[in-house]
Amino acid sequence: MTAQGSPGPLSRAAGDGRPAAPVALVHLGLGNFFRAHQAWYTERAPDAAAWGYGAFVGRGTGLADAMTPQDGHYTLITRAADGDRFEVIGSVSRAHAFDDAEAWAGYFASAGVRAVSITVTEAGYRRGPDGGLDRDDAGVRTDVEALRAGSPGGVRSAPGRLVAGLAARRRADAGPVTLVPCDNLPGNGAVAARVVHDLAEAVDPQLAAWIEESVSTVTTMVDRITPRTTPDDARAVEEATGRADQAPVATEPFSEWVLSGEFPAGRPRWEAAGARFTDDILPFEHRKLWLLNGGHSLLAYAGSLRGHATVAEAVSDDTCRSWLEQWWAEASPHVDLPADDVAAYRAALLERFANPRIRHQLDQIATDGSQKLPVRILPALRRERARGHLPDGAVRVLAAWLCTLRGRGAPVTDARADEIVPLADGPLAEAACRVLECLDPDLAGDRELVLAVTATAAELTGP
Repeated sequence: MTAQGSPGPLSRAAGDGRPAAPVALVHLGLGNFFRAHQAWYTERAPDAAAWGYGAFVGRGTGLADAMTPQDGHYTLITRAADGDRFEVIGSVSRAHAFDDAEAWAGYFASAGVRAVSITVTEAGYRRGPDGGLDRDDAGVRTDVEALRAGSPGGVRSAPGRLVAGLAARRRADAGPVTLVPCDNLPGNGAVAARVVHDLAEAVDPQLAAWIEESVSTVTTMVDRITPRTTPDDARAVEEATGRADQAPVATEPFSEWVLSGEFPAGRPRWEAAGARFTDDILPFEHRKLWLLNGGHSLLAYAGSLRGHATVAEAVSDDTCRSWLEQWWAEASPHVDLPADDVAAYRAALLERFANPRIRHQLDQIATDGSQKLPVRILPALRRERARGHLPDGAVRVLAAWLCTLRGRGAPVTDARADEIVPLADGPLAEAACRVLECLDPDLAGDRELVLAVTATAAELTGP
């Protein structure tokens, strides 16, 4: 407490945490998950004093405005069922607004910057139906024009920002660098590499060739449940520590980070902080995407239809929990890990989901279903259909999403909402066919699946 009896601000100048490290890492997507996950691993690495982040918000200025007066510091609240633990994180050396193009280019032009990580959500990669860059996207077209004109300050998409930064690095001859995408996408390294290459090729083929030679892309699997911050979180920090923090983050005790790829310019010793490096990341991706994220999508859509607001509420509902177990029983056989490991992971997930002190809002999880369901639900669905099975759990997720698009349950927040919501109008059977076709044209041709989704949607919403 200060002499006046009021909490003092959280800052390095006040002696909180360690001094700022030199910026050797850049991050795009400064938000709660990055600060609970990658920044936390970096803080706990034994060589953290040499690896600071220059971190940029994904849009606007809000979080940068909150963190800058705190010298990049913030409090991480690890919220277990039996209480909270408070930890000051100092790995963000500088926090920037999205449109600080000068700082962005300056970091990339520095040989001291070794890696660039991104958390921009599935929609942020601006992919088209073929998995490459969506060249018809209005924002992508604007970015290509701005980069061709030498006006990087006008760039707005995540691929555009990365290409602008890499162009600055090439001009400065600053050496190799590694991209580290940390979004919930299978093969996120290949996804990031492709959209960056496609956009660079559209701007300058010579820049694209330089990127091929000088930029390594790592694939990652990330896992830590991190809900939105609430005013109660700031009050909890103040009461427990005597410090006023404008940017706290609450998260669960569990955390996992698996990485695959090379860092030619170096990296922090993340493995000493608990990260795992592997040559085969695919089984870990599948386990996380299908069991945790797929389970979350089921609860977000079906649980909200039953009136629940959080994951903990939904999983405490015996009906929702039985639906969750059914989906896991369908997806688990397709995870290429030992059965005992998968069973242990499922048991841990039930405990994590049931934590009543992690208020993970279902409407937050329900965002961008058009981007998430193809990677969380459809792979296991396709495998089951190839075996001649009609998986009820997968059907229920799709039916519940259809109900959401028709105005029931969680509100619709989706990058493709203007396109998809109208497809869900009208007679239920026709709507089911159109919505499934939007996810994957082959699904609309599966008559048995369409009928099952229609029937399950009718059951979920009642007469």
